[in-house]
Amino acid sequence: MKFSAAFLFALLVLKCGNSDTPNSKIKTGMPGDKATWGDTLNLSLSKTEGVKDVVFFLNDNPIASTHALTDEKMGVHRLMAKVTLENKTFEINSTLTLFAPEAPQLYSYEVLNTYPHDFTAYTQGLEFDGDLLYESTGLNGKSSLRVVDFKTGEPIENKPLDDAYFGEGLTLVEDKVIQLTWKAMQGFVYDKASLTMLKSFPYTESKEGWGLCNDGTQLYKSDGTEKIWMLDSETYSEQGNIQVMTNKAAIKNINELEWVEGKIFANTYQFDREVAVIIDPTSGIVEGVIDFSGLKKQVKQHADLNVLNGIAYHPERKTLFEVKIMPKK
Repeated sequence: MKFSAAFLFALLVLKCGNSDTPNSKIKTGMPGDKATWGDTLNLSLSKTEGVKDVVFFLNDNPIASTHALTDEKMGVHRLMAKVTLENKTFEINSTLTLFAPEAPQLYSYEVLNTYPHDFTAYTQGLEFDGDLLYESTGLNGKSSLRVVDFKTGEPIENKPLDDAYFGEGLTLVEDKVIQLTWKAMQGFVYDKASLTMLKSFPYTESKEGWGLCNDGTQLYKSDGTEKIWMLDSETYSEQGNIQVMTNKAAIKNINELEWVEGKIFANTYQFDREVAVIIDPTSGIVEGVIDFSGLKKQVKQHADLNVLNGIAYHPERKTLFEVKIMPKK
């Protein structure tokens, strides 16, 4: 019986291997299957012998063989060709990477004022509510949710997290504070007035918790990749994502986020460059890069000083606040 089962399996493998599916690929008309927003795809198959019909799809939506890339977000997209032979239909799958149409604009900075801050605080999330700073700090055993007087740097309230959690990004929505954790795959929702925890919520497709901001109706969450995830502001469920792209490459290690007049400002977790990027929240295009070179030298120097993090926008003053932190990832 064992011999018969093995023999039957061998026959099945051989039969599957004799497929009449042609060895064809999708041709996009773009070198390396890399395109720029505004380009036009010219889709075809590398081999067409016996093909009776072909329908092309981009991200599961049917498109014509000539298709202008004017409505798509940046990043990697799924291409598929549904090919029909005499009595058989099969699929050919591929990908296309879409880049921004132009290089980001470069910005510099000017220091208007400096304020004291607890340099032992492992700042991860930072956001203003009037003149109060809400701050999320990290490290297992040292993470916290704080309300800080930004002029003195003194915590008005300090709510420690359980030692199992590494605090991350933070944002305020109406009367609630939403805080991420790094690798625990869940976020927390607090009452803003009392800092009482109301509920927790899970991450689903996103990898980790890094940065968080909101536009008043929707939350934006980074996970350490080039993706920024959109979250429902009531259920906190993930509603899709954008991929952060320049005209040349994906920008990974997207970290702390801040909503600034219709754009997402993001610190990037890089040791060799002190920059923040300005991102279009609909397309993922990097529209600007802020060069913060030299800012690190203007703060208190200590052994664990490292990368930029904790970016907060004061809408009345129209100023950005940046905090230096220790390395973590």
